[in-house]
Order: sequence, then C-alpha cells, then structure tokens
Amino acid sequence: MDVLSKVHEIGVVPVVVLNKVEDTVSVIKALHDGDVPVAEICFRTPCAAECIKLAVKEFPNDLIGAGTVINAKQCEEAIACGAKFIVSPGLSKSVAEVCKKHNVPYLPGVVTPTEIMEAIELGLTTLKFFPAGVFGGLKAINALGAAFPQVKFMPTGGVDNSNLKEFISCNKIIACGGSWMCKGTPEEITAKCLEARRIIKGE
Repeated sequence: MDVLSKVHEIGVVPVVVLNKVEDTVSVIKALHDGDVPVAEICFRTPCAAECIKLAVKEFPNDLIGAGTVINAKQCEEAIACGAKFIVSPGLSKSVAEVCKKHNVPYLPGVVTPTEIMEAIELGLTTLKFFPAGVFGGLKAINALGAAFPQVKFMPTGGVDNSNLKEFISCNKIIACGGSWMCKGTPEEITAKCLEARRIIKGE
C-alpha cells in the first residue's frame, strides 16, 4: 500500500513538535499504541532530523514524515533521515522537485485557487489546507473541491476530536492533520488517538 493510501486509511496525521531527541520514542510509541502509526515530525526544531532518524529506526513500519519543510536543503535532509512523506506550510517548487526526484509524496500547504492551480501544474493533487480554521474550514474545502475535482485535502489547524467527524465525512478530505493528539502525557496521547480512530471508523 502506498503512503497516501495508508494516510487515508488511518485518517489522521499527528503534527509532532519534538524539542529533545529523547522524547521521540515515547511520543511515537504513544501514537502507535493509539492505533495511529503515522507522524509528521516538524522540521522547526534543531533536533528534528535526528528525531526523524530515530523514529524511522525504532518504528520501521510506521509512516514517519517531516513537516514544516520550507526549502530544498531541509527536504533533502529529511528524506536522507528516512522521512516517508514531506509536508510544507506553503507551496515550494524546490521542495516539490526534491520530492519528485526521490519519489516521496509531497503535501504542500494551500489556501487559494491560485496556489491549488500551481500545485496541480507541479503534478500535486493531495494538498494540505492550512490553517484550515482561519481560512474557512469545511465550507472553503467544499467550495474549492467543487472547482478542483481532482484534488484531495488534508486540513490542518482548527481540527480536533470535537469536529473531526464533520471533517472526515467530506469526500474531498484524505485525512486531518493536527497537534491536538500530541498534547499531554503518553497515556493522554494514546487516549486521544484511540478516540480519533473511533470517530473515523464511526464507532
């Protein structure tokens, strides 16, 4: 199964910010134990590359990706560390080129029709809608989805377990991203993940 199909099956992508390498295993294990074997480790901390490398080594069957990737250099580094997918807050042509070269899925951030058209021209049709809560949420996704039927979105920002059901029921959405699952103790993280998975499965 390819990466994006697996992301769709899981339905959520936790956005993980790690400030210490030693926190990596406990956080990723908490997600894994919560039936969410995927993590977007943000590239905005000094130890991000090391955290990705460790997560990939300790959880080889999980989908460990890199988020907040804003240039080609970061993208090359993340992929060298084993990142299985790349996410950006915006659309970067240079990041798209690196991902294409390495055959790694790239989910750039978009909010406007122009950005979506630029992404489509780069061959990208699975896009991060960010920050979703600020830019119209589900209403905007439905409107943009009607204009661009070939595109699927991963809304991030403004989504949590209280509105996850509403978002995930939209056929324009591949999965929902967010940091809400990653807050608290490992036990609390696992509980939030299990709840998210119950919502996605309609239990």
